[in-house]
Amino acid sequence: MHHIVFVTAPSLDVARRLAAGILERRLAACANLVPGVESHYWWEGKLCQETEILMILKTTEARLAELETHVLEAHPYDTPEFVAWPLATGSARYLEWLTANTVTSE
Repeated sequence: MHHIVFVTAPSLDVARRLAAGILERRLAACANLVPGVESHYWWEGKLCQETEILMILKTTEARLAELETHVLEAHPYDTPEFVAWPLATGSARYLEWLTANTVTSE
């Protein structure tokens, strides 16, 4: 099984740093960084509005828990967004590539 994961970051520099750490560890095969996302949310009893970077990560079931652990440890937010959806389908070649690029040699 494969997953799409959304993580938001406060800046492009932070998102790039997170993406590099994720990809170096092969926790995801791909990270898309989408700048200029306007986020509206409740935090500590206040309604907030921020501009963030949306990270769209592609990973496998086997790497999902480790990816979450890494994001929670490396992210500067107290409570970073980490939401994942299983992929119901995708092109066979792409999913094979995704799987091949989340395998470690350890």
